[in-house]
Amino acid sequence: MSTEKSDAVLVVDGVAVPVRVRRSARARAYRLSLDQARGELRLSLPMRANLMRALGWAQEHEGWVRSQMARQPAQLMLDDGVVFPLEGREVRICWVEGASRTIRLDGDRLLLGGAAESVGPRVVRWLKMRARTVLETESHEMARDNGLIVASVGIGDPRSRWASCASSGAIRYSWRLILCPPGVRRATVAHELAHLLHMDHSPAFHAAHKRILEEDPRPARAWLRAHGTALHRIAG
Repeated sequence: MSTEKSDAVLVVDGVAVPVRVRRSARARAYRLSLDQARGELRLSLPMRANLMRALGWAQEHEGWVRSQMARQPAQLMLDDGVVFPLEGREVRICWVEGASRTIRLDGDRLLLGGAAESVGPRVVRWLKMRARTVLETESHEMARDNGLIVASVGIGDPRSRWASCASSGAIRYSWRLILCPPGVRRATVAHELAHLLHMDHSPAFHAAHKRILEEDPRPARAWLRAHGTALHRIAG
């Protein structure tokens, strides 16, 4: 049993850093870690531990927190001239004065006009729309090929998982999968479709995942472990 809340902070070099507090029945001591994707500290403590005392302990580790935060990859802000990954290849954003606001992919360039100050948010919206279209198409096609039915496909921006599947057949993906190589994205689709057969991670589930994907999904999982944090640092 565990509970979470996120209304605590630590002060590091005069800046308040959010702390997600997690009480766990299995915890025997305090534990402090850094969620690199969220830029958020996590403090685990026993169920009956005193929160203020635990936060005081964590504050004593300000030096460790500072060093961990310094190792975080810099945030990549999408703007004119910035190169970012799209479906496994490097693409450069090219803002053209006087050109149409409509975003157009031309080889390794993403072309757009309109207001220069809104380039980043508009590119993110474009990426989300592309992600939804591609993931919806691949989900339904792969499901049909395997005799499965997907109730609906949606996108979001979760930090702790790349996708989720409900027992109703509704699948929700991270829009950031559109930044991954196609093989990694398709492995994630196959993963969620396998959950339509097995709502767990049993041997039967893993066998279904491999059968639906028609190849070993482990390289895709390894790619996400290696590069996933960097994808979460991309922002508009």
